[in-house]
Amino acid sequence: MKFSKLSQLLLVSAIGLIVATLLTSCEIVTIDYVFVASSVSVGGAGQIQTYDTDSRSGALRTGQPTVPSGGTVPVSLAVDSVYQNLYVANQGNSTVVHFAIAGNGVLTQKDSITAASVPVGVAVNTAGTFLYVLSGPNPSVLTAYALSNGAIGSQVSQQTLVLPSPYESDLLVPTGITVLVNNGIETGNAVFVTAYDQSAYNPGCTPQPTCASSTANPGWAFGYTIGSGGALSASSGSPYEAGVKPSAIVSTPTNEYVYVTDFADSELIAYSVRDGVSLYPLINGPFKTGNLPTALAIDPRGKYIYVANSESNSVSNFTIDLATGTPSAGASTNNATSTDPVAITVDAAVGTFVYAANNENNSISGFILNANTGLLTSTQASPYPTGSGPTAVITIPAGNHAVQTVNP
Repeated sequence: MKFSKLSQLLLVSAIGLIVATLLTSCEIVTIDYVFVASSVSVGGAGQIQTYDTDSRSGALRTGQPTVPSGGTVPVSLAVDSVYQNLYVANQGNSTVVHFAIAGNGVLTQKDSITAASVPVGVAVNTAGTFLYVLSGPNPSVLTAYALSNGAIGSQVSQQTLVLPSPYESDLLVPTGITVLVNNGIETGNAVFVTAYDQSAYNPGCTPQPTCASSTANPGWAFGYTIGSGGALSASSGSPYEAGVKPSAIVSTPTNEYVYVTDFADSELIAYSVRDGVSLYPLINGPFKTGNLPTALAIDPRGKYIYVANSESNSVSNFTIDLATGTPSAGASTNNATSTDPVAITVDAAVGTFVYAANNENNSISGFILNANTGLLTSTQASPYPTGSGPTAVITIPAGNHAVQTVNP
């Protein structure tokens, strides 16, 4: 059968339209923006790098231009619940800097405050009305600042981390912070922080090997109830013992459980939350992690815990028994990262991908999360290069909402 020139032209056009339609349906779609805090050089000016996450593979690619962090040595990142504001803690000049987040992931610096001492962690409450800054030592304090449309306002409350007798002479080094989610699922109106005795763990000391085995006082988790106007007051029973050298803390989306990593004993400590403000350790813990855990994250469903192990160069994954809060025994620690993972996050859009920042390798390791089992597999082309010594990583949904596509 022969075709006229017009018929041939129409046929070619139709084929081109079909191919274009298929390519459009298969095009790369960004599901998350990933923000990474690092430095231009070791100990130098801080920077925040932005990456785009491929919705199907989890692979990262360079996103919007890198911006200065507003200080030196950035160490902690936090976003508000509507993903419109980012807060960066810079240890080098003791500042916390606020950035507005545009729908396309562009960061614009807005305002800042100077912390009471060297900041180590920041967090924002669900309503976006308070910013919490953990700083220290000398002094080790938790400070609450008012927020108005993301802007950092005046200090509304401050609590010094105080230990009971006979531990009051310990020099506390603060490490981590988490705020309970005020979402109506479970009552919760508290913020928890971790700290350890400075002499608690010193693997570089001499003589070896005896001095590396700690005989120091315990590490601690402090709980503070959030009152009217943001006022902070110690929770009943606070502070709570937390291993030897607690390094990070996180709470579940339902406010029922809190988890702490113990760097010294390579363990995960689990607590139940009572009355929305107080911690009680689970009697069947603690739970073994990889060597020297430094950070942890929980997926948005509250089903899985992921722990970054700095010496093992790995990520441990645990499944949470939702009825008891117990992490699964025998968690996998074979999810290999690059050297010295110190921060970890689960993607905020659909909870499908996990990213760990590798401090010594200047990179991010990516993993695909199996929603049925919690197991991890490496993403395509992982790890991804970053600036010098990345210290913190966080994600937000692209365009302030989850974006999904149908595979062709």
